[in-house]
Amino acid sequence: MKKSMKSVIAVASALVVTIVAVIVINATKQNAAYGPGGFKKGGRMGGGNSVFTVRSAEAKVQTLNDYVITNGEVESQSSVDVFPTMSGKVSSVNVLLGSQVKKGDIIAKIDPSEPGTKYALSPVEAPISGSIVSSPLKVGTKVTTSSAITMIGDVDNLQVAANIPERYVAELRTGLKAEVYLEAYPGVVFAASVSRVSPVVDSATRTKQIILNFDRKDSRVNAGMFAKVKLYTTKYSGKVVVPSDAVVKNDDGSAYLFVVNDNYSVSRRSVKTGKSVDSLIQITDNLVQGERVVYEGMLSLSDGASVNDLENPKPENKNDAAGASPDLTQVQSGSASSAAVQKKAGNEKQNGGNRR
Repeated sequence: MKKSMKSVIAVASALVVTIVAVIVINATKQNAAYGPGGFKKGGRMGGGNSVFTVRSAEAKVQTLNDYVITNGEVESQSSVDVFPTMSGKVSSVNVLLGSQVKKGDIIAKIDPSEPGTKYALSPVEAPISGSIVSSPLKVGTKVTTSSAITMIGDVDNLQVAANIPERYVAELRTGLKAEVYLEAYPGVVFAASVSRVSPVVDSATRTKQIILNFDRKDSRVNAGMFAKVKLYTTKYSGKVVVPSDAVVKNDDGSAYLFVVNDNYSVSRRSVKTGKSVDSLIQITDNLVQGERVVYEGMLSLSDGASVNDLENPKPENKNDAAGASPDLTQVQSGSASSAAVQKKAGNEKQNGGNRR
């Protein structure tokens, strides 16, 4: 019985010693795999091996074209309001919106009669040939000699009238190019140019009116249409341009960006900025054409950080790939040579024994 107990105690002791040894070995391996501070060597917190995924763009010298967007209305280039020669009520209207008329055609008739009196109807004649471009007054409407019955215009030659805010007045001049968009034709661009700039600013709206002529006639354009005008004003050229998102502004107003080096590290570089249009901005100092700048992911970077550029991936190193896989033919040849040497040595030993 005592021998059995001693055997059990011996086995248990051996088991305990084995477990302790395993724990010590694992702890030693972990200490070797992790550096100071408890961070794993070669990991993101180990420093020096972190690689940040970014997107970059090439800096290019290009022209930025500034613009103003405003609303306008399509109208005929020449139009005339039609007035009656006598006051009274509109007794009849002979035209509709869009009707073609010739000079001298009777557009409407006015009844100048008053209660207790009876007068002949007064005809209203078209002063010019063209089309009715504004809705005529309805029958029964009271008018005077200063009331416009309708408007006649030349619909074959249309223009756009638009109002520009006062802050852009200094940039206005004839010849400026514009793009006109009409709600009836989404995505279609109608090219136009400024033909006239009003000499005064409207004191009520603080705007200045401009007139734009279409570069070519288009039957889809009708008088009275609502237009959105994109008027190109000033061109900024001769500077390197990058995406606006690539530039980081400091609290003191200074700016910097990150340039991707040939070894796929980045350098933080202080720069001066110029004009900005839409999503592009000029860099006036400390950047040259052809350099790549980070425009996405730069907030996580620091000077000298390594990056994985999705827009300009790092090329694969074929030499490294070849070095990682040894030439099996050479290995097999070496093994065969070694076997041949061993065989030759054995034969010589055997022959020597026979000679003795």
